[in-house]
Amino acid sequence: MIKITKLLAMSLLAAMPAAAIYAQDKEEMLNCGNMDQWLVREIEESFVIGGNTKTLHEIAPYQVIKGDRPYTFNVKSPWATSNVMAKVAGIVKCSTSVFPEKRGDGKCARMETLVEQVKVLGMVDITVLASGSIFLGGVDEPIKNTKNPLGKLMMGVPFTKCPKALRFDYKAKLTGAPDRQKITGFGKERTVAGKDYPEVYLVLQKRWEDAEGNVYAKRIGTLSYRFPQSTDGWVNDFTLDIEYGDISSRGDLNEIERLTVDNPYYTKNSKGEVMPIREVGWGDAGDKPTHVVLRFSSSHGGAYIGSVGNTLWIDNVRFVY
Repeated sequence: MIKITKLLAMSLLAAMPAAAIYAQDKEEMLNCGNMDQWLVREIEESFVIGGNTKTLHEIAPYQVIKGDRPYTFNVKSPWATSNVMAKVAGIVKCSTSVFPEKRGDGKCARMETLVEQVKVLGMVDITVLASGSIFLGGVDEPIKNTKNPLGKLMMGVPFTKCPKALRFDYKAKLTGAPDRQKITGFGKERTVAGKDYPEVYLVLQKRWEDAEGNVYAKRIGTLSYRFPQSTDGWVNDFTLDIEYGDISSRGDLNEIERLTVDNPYYTKNSKGEVMPIREVGWGDAGDKPTHVVLRFSSSHGGAYIGSVGNTLWIDNVRFVY
């Protein structure tokens, strides 16, 4: 009989695919998480910037919506995308960086980091870098300015469960450029040190609101991962564990893993006002979440920062219990 030592057992587990380790666990597909359903928005941009009709796709049951109508939350889907409509000084402009793509008999989501140009009467007026992202929540449309980009994203949806992991299929293409670009539409293009990586992050929060409408939260669970390299085709059943409780003792936390006191997520309070979500501490033993924040993106550096050409494909997003 072969005696399996603790070290050998750990080595065997490390060598096993994540899906095999979790084979006996229960999976739960997120609503519309199979990426097969896409809503279509057809919006005519203003004449002064060309008057073209743009098609924006959202992850939701099929429907065609025509006209410059704001799209914030769909009661049939928890997902939002970085495909947005802006209306500044009466000028309607669309930004598109997320696309449905055929995969087998279904579809997947493709997110791209690209450059958007606004041309006024045939001349280039504003150029910005846009990274593609899909997330749980909504967008406060129409976008009225470029200030505080995070303040336009209403991050998170109600959620009270405690999954042990997040599982999905993915494919990635990284440019490999040594540095990133920052193109805000104002001033010259800047170089930001460091490579650009697609990323996924998940945050479980216990939120509450005070009498003045301020929103606070405790951090219950955390997951942050940056895809390190391009893949040769699809990686199926990729599984990432969720860490629960206070993880600050690790000492190597990135900006997502740290509490978001100074760089918060945003939401609308019970009065319909856009408010920052101030994370004031880590969850206690036995705390249950009230909301989940989940976001996939083709770039990790924040608004207007990335490497043009970085692309992330996502499909079959589900929780593991």
